[in-house]
Amino acid sequence: DLNARGEWKVELPPMKAGGPYAVTVRGSSTVQFDDVMVGEVWLCSGQSNMEMGIGMARDGKQEIAAADYPSIRLLKVTRKWTAEPQDDIEGAWKPCSPKTVAEAGWGGFSAAAYYFGRELHKKLGVPVGLIDATWGGTKIESWTPPEGFAAVPALKQEYKLVQLGDPRTTAHEQRLEQVLGQTERWLASAKEALVQRTNVPPMPTYPDDLLPPHDVQHRTALYNGIIHPLHPFALRGAIWYQGESNATEGRLYTERMKALIGGWRQLWAEGDFPFYFVQIAPWTYGFNPEVIGEFWEAQTAAQAIPNCGMVVINDIGNLKDIHPANKQEVGRRLALWALAKTYGQQNLVYAGPSFKAMTVEGDKMRVSFDGVGGGLASRYGKPLTWFEIIDADEGGFVKADAQIEGATVVLSAPDVKRPAAMRFAWSMLAEPNLMNAEGLPAGAFRSE
Repeated sequence: DLNARGEWKVELPPMKAGGPYAVTVRGSSTVQFDDVMVGEVWLCSGQSNMEMGIGMARDGKQEIAAADYPSIRLLKVTRKWTAEPQDDIEGAWKPCSPKTVAEAGWGGFSAAAYYFGRELHKKLGVPVGLIDATWGGTKIESWTPPEGFAAVPALKQEYKLVQLGDPRTTAHEQRLEQVLGQTERWLASAKEALVQRTNVPPMPTYPDDLLPPHDVQHRTALYNGIIHPLHPFALRGAIWYQGESNATEGRLYTERMKALIGGWRQLWAEGDFPFYFVQIAPWTYGFNPEVIGEFWEAQTAAQAIPNCGMVVINDIGNLKDIHPANKQEVGRRLALWALAKTYGQQNLVYAGPSFKAMTVEGDKMRVSFDGVGGGLASRYGKPLTWFEIIDADEGGFVKADAQIEGATVVLSAPDVKRPAAMRFAWSMLAEPNLMNAEGLPAGAFRSE
């Protein structure tokens, strides 16, 4: 498959996982690639909690020393944002070893990605390729393709701005023609003022909306520099850990997830490939403690996107550190989703309790759950925390007594006679203890 620019592509039929193989390409010249593996390739992306290297995470030294898995292959993509989509990246595939897993980046290869891949490798017994494409502190819109913005009505205005900044679009051309006309008219008036010795009118300034992406946070900048050049390398799926930089946007983040995921899937043209992501952990963010609840709600809602799943980590965060160290469990929980939903392993509990329904029973509320696994439980057997209810007449959320009854939790409070609404873990400080028997926690939710 050769195009007019002399670029060619070969699509191989499905092959049995294994290796190493030698791949020989013959044309006007001959090139041989040795030590090639066939297996499961996952794109691992996001901001600092996905970037955080194995050396910075928990038990880093011991984990690095034990990272001898030659059938796991690592590709660390050099951080780069660009104004236009690129066709190549800086980086090379390397067999996983104590040396390669600790190289470059922020303490080495992504810890969350490595532990995810290691779990898949151990459980599936096949080679696993991991692409570490991360940049700390970045917003989701920088990772999003233009096609992603175009497909989400809530981001219509942002798509217009993306088009204006792209010199290949009609919108840019028309706007630039308008600017050039204004500039030519000003130039004529300035020349006339020079002759007449009168004041020159202010010179038109070049509008910002015609500028291409010009910093790492600009829409499409990281997509252009890091994500676009990765295709058409075939993927099994993607994992994503990002959100701290968008945490005040509430439900808009659901729309941003639609744009990111839909745009990536359109780029690779592999259908709705699996996309599993991590809900950001509780931390002492510098805003109203309840604002984070709406953001967690937006992340939860993104699970409605086809073939997506979310990992909850409110039990393994760190209120004093936005970068919780236990990335082993983050990777394991991401792998649970993949093993159950992508690889079809049966009878595997892969997610914690999630809100199903709520009913009012006199002065009590009964909340039912999906994802109860072997049953609802409280971590360490302690009384359930972070449930709140509100009285229809009195108003104001108050702490609720919460009791597990089968697959439900019954809520009550002494001063609440007519319960009207409830919420769970609705604070940036919330480290609740509701989980299932398999130890997977429930995430924040509310109902009325």
